[in-house]
Amino acid sequence: MTGPDHVADGTPDSTATGEVFSPPLMPAADPVADADRLAARLAIVRDRIGRVIFGQDAVINEVLVALLSGGHALLVGAPGLGKTLLVETLGIVLGLDARRVQFTPDLMPADITGSEILEEDGSGRRAFRFVKGPVFCQLLMADEINRASPRTQSALLQAMQEHRVAVAGFDQPLPSPFHVLATQNPIEQEGTYPLPEAQLDRFLLQIDLTYPEAEAERAMLLATTGTPRAPAEPVLAPGELLAAQALVRMLPVGETVLDAILALVRGARPETATDEKVRRSLAWGPGPRAAQALMLAVRARALLDGRLAPSLDDVAALAHPVLRHRMALSFAARAEGVALATIIDGLVRRLA
Repeated sequence: MTGPDHVADGTPDSTATGEVFSPPLMPAADPVADADRLAARLAIVRDRIGRVIFGQDAVINEVLVALLSGGHALLVGAPGLGKTLLVETLGIVLGLDARRVQFTPDLMPADITGSEILEEDGSGRRAFRFVKGPVFCQLLMADEINRASPRTQSALLQAMQEHRVAVAGFDQPLPSPFHVLATQNPIEQEGTYPLPEAQLDRFLLQIDLTYPEAEAERAMLLATTGTPRAPAEPVLAPGELLAAQALVRMLPVGETVLDAILALVRGARPETATDEKVRRSLAWGPGPRAAQALMLAVRARALLDGRLAPSLDDVAALAHPVLRHRMALSFAARAEGVALATIIDGLVRRLA
């Protein structure tokens, strides 16, 4: 069996955008200069996305943080808030080969990963051929992931963590870069299944979408109900995103920020929390993967803002997206009406 086709790296198509961005981002020779150039390019990326997605600037920033960190993101919000459009726009602007899977109760694991089929050639010889599923892409949109059964949800686990799938005893590597942006409706809505804890932990960030402000909703109405809007335009290419991810990992992290990350994550575990109320309120807390996610995410957020090192403000801003899907309230805390957001806010205040 052969693996998936190699994905070519390159610069954005200037004929599609009407602009030429040069030189392309490459692995960092001068990290400071490369960081400055990347910040300028990312400002263009945010502008292009913002022309399509109204009133969700914080969400756009958090999604870009997840992608620059090399991770996956879970988008949670009520229907109609633009989750699907956001992912489609990201695929275009970042120049990624994007696929979409609509998760439904009857979706099977093979519908995602692919399967073998038996074929017969003209001479009568039979052979199995692997037909790749939609997971063989660079940006996979798992739409309404919690409407599928837990068995199908789990089919993404190996792909998300190892960037490969095993079919019929053979490993099939996925393209690079590879990111999953999953959308999820609130668990309270009818026809949804909670995601397994092991799969939730694979998402670098959980990004909650809320209703837009009045002015943003007004602008959206005027822009979307008149003449057709201009389509999103590509800015980056896959190779440039990989170079940006490598640059993120080169940014230095000060001891103060490192200590804050450890204090935040360890303080959110019932076994190591120093606060008695936190210990009573939590059934389980974030593991080491949460600290790794926060370490990468604060670097990416700093770079997105044009800074060369993260600060405590970055830790505080990303505490909720990193931690909220990696913690669970105890039965007693749920009965008392305790909210995870309140616990995380308390942990963040102790960092100051």
